[in-house]
Formats: sequence, structure tokens, C-alpha cells
Amino acid sequence: MKARHLFMSSTLLLSLQWAAPLLADDFPEKPINIVVPWPAGGAYDLAARLMAEHASQTFPVPLVVQNVTGAAGSTGVRHVADATPDGYTIGVMGTHAIAQSYMNPNATALEDLTPLVFIGPEPAALAVTLDADIGDVAAYLDTLKEAPGSIINGNDSPGGFSYIAATMLENQFDVELTKIPYQGYAPTVSAMLSGEVMSALLPIPLLADQHNAGQLNLLAVAAKERHPFSPDVPTFKEQGYDFIAEDFFMLYLPGDVPEEHRNKLAEMFYELLQDPSFQDAANGIGLVIQPKPQDETEHYLAQRADEVYEILTESGLVDDSLTR
Repeated sequence: MKARHLFMSSTLLLSLQWAAPLLADDFPEKPINIVVPWPAGGAYDLAARLMAEHASQTFPVPLVVQNVTGAAGSTGVRHVADATPDGYTIGVMGTHAIAQSYMNPNATALEDLTPLVFIGPEPAALAVTLDADIGDVAAYLDTLKEAPGSIINGNDSPGGFSYIAATMLENQFDVELTKIPYQGYAPTVSAMLSGEVMSALLPIPLLADQHNAGQLNLLAVAAKERHPFSPDVPTFKEQGYDFIAEDFFMLYLPGDVPEEHRNKLAEMFYELLQDPSFQDAANGIGLVIQPKPQDETEHYLAQRADEVYEILTESGLVDDSLTR
């Protein structure tokens, strides 16, 4: 009996030894932080908080949104890149992260980030204040041609998407804006409403309510099609101008996150983004959700990086040490 008891004890001990690493890899086991590099209230923030609200449908743990702002989004990206690569810190990125990697030698290189899941595109819309007394794109451009710099435009710091969109407009139409930087979309909208600036190129969800309330005027959407949140606003193309400026939402990880954790996160987020209740809620706040799996997300980022690099090169914004 004693020998049999010893055999059973040793067998149980061996089983527990095998079970321990399995339990340790039962990822995720604690809340996951989603880092937003812009202040609360912007489009990136809205997307992250919506994912957090619907996390229980696909995640066994909560998603916690953390706003880490500064340096045109670079501070938040660095925060993610420097985090412990265990899969519990995720970032939301867009054009700003690409731009900063070419403009700022101290910014995080794209090679130090791991694309996870593409969330969707975010086209810019051109908005003007009522006091500007500008009714369409033609009048906006005519004003700038007649008096370069006469329109004060609110935008991100150099490298942020709204700064790049404004620079793209200047380059394509050979005009000059007076660009005033703000730390994020929400402060830029506030600056428009207070009269500090006259125009801005921002995502429609941040502007639609003010447009509908008659507080500002949306002139055009810089996309191939009208935005479902403001179907009354025409595209630039409809007004005779072939101008497209789109940001995007993408989740990413710091480098060297274990492959099994990375794959599991990609699967869970992709499932969450496709959930009908999430999609309905996103549409309700004007977000266009078009998720891509991890491999397609990696391809999209590489392609977008090439496009942004070309835009920055034409604008003379690429740092000499970061030229290809």
C-alpha cells in the first residue's frame, strides 16, 4: 500500500509539473492596456473606448484605455515600444507613427513595432468656421491664391495626420495656409468653435454634430465616397478636385511579443471588430470599420509607409538621417 501511495504521489507531482507551464501560458490573464497617443475625445480615442466597451464579447479580461499624449503622437508610440513585450500593452496608431519615424530621429522606428489588426480608414473632411464666409472648395482655394496664408488652419504638430493632410492640400493646389498646431483633434475642434482658427482637415465624426447644428461648415470629404455620417457633404472629387487624404486606425504591439500571444490577440481583436453589435455601435458614432487580419495589416502598413514617405519627401519634411 505504501509503494502504491508513493507511486500515485509521484504521478500527481509529475502531472502538476506539466500543468504549471500550461496554466502560465493561459493568456490573457489580466487587463490589457490600449494606449491612445492623443487626448480623450478624438477619433482614435473613440475607437479604443468602443473596443473596451465591447471587450467582454470576445475577451476574458477587460481592455483599459490609456491616453499617453505629446510630441505629435510620438510619446504614446514610444510608451508602447518600451513596454514589456508580453502582450498586455497595445497601441493604436495611424499616419502619425509613420510620419514621425521619417521626420524625427528620436521617434520610434516602424521596425520596432509589430502590426496586429487593421481597424479601418478615417478620411479627412475640410471644415471652415461660419465667420470665414467660405461656401465651397473653389472659394476656399481662391481665397488662398489671392492672399497666401490668409486662412488660419488648426492641425496637429508636424507629423500628425491633420498636419499632413493640410500639407498635402497646400502641395497639390499650390497654396499656403497659416498652420497652428494643437495637441490632438479635440483641441483643434475647440479652437475652431472659439474662433482661434478658420479651418481644419479632420475626421467627420468630430465635426458632424457642429455642422448639423450650424456651428461650422463642412465643405468636402477627402475620400472616394461620401461619409455615411454626413451624407450631405460632397467629396472633393464631386466639386472637381481630385484630392484624397485618409488616416487609418491600426492596433500594434511592441517588438518581440511571443508569437502565441500575438496570434491570440490578433484573433480576438479581429473577431471583436467583426461583431455585429460592435459594428452597429461604431457606425452610430461615425467610425468606418473595415478590419484586416494580421498578414493583410502588415502589408497595408508597408504600402502606406511608402506613400507617406513620398508625401513627406515632396514636402521637404524627411530628416536627412532618415532618408531611404
